[in-house]
Amino acid sequence: MKTSSIKKITWVIIAGTGLLLAGILNGCVESQKVAAKSGVQLWAENCQRCHNTPSPNSFSHDQWITIGMHMQTRAQLTEKEKEKIVAFLTQ
Repeated sequence: MKTSSIKKITWVIIAGTGLLLAGILNGCVESQKVAAKSGVQLWAENCQRCHNTPSPNSFSHDQWITIGMHMQTRAQLTEKEKEKIVAFLTQ
């Protein structure tokens, strides 16, 4: 009886470790995909999901920085995504 329980626990640990590893590797792939995208690509993909995107010259440099911080939270953007989008909008 104890051997059966130990085998079940072992399989649960192995399966859990496999799922965790798959999640980590998938996160790395996503990070590489984001790293390969430009600020304009990220801006188009993320901002147009919820609303019409304003022209880059609609706001000042400082306003875009503030908007970027706000939208990073609202759109669940990574720091790198936000930086690329704001760099595009403020160039």
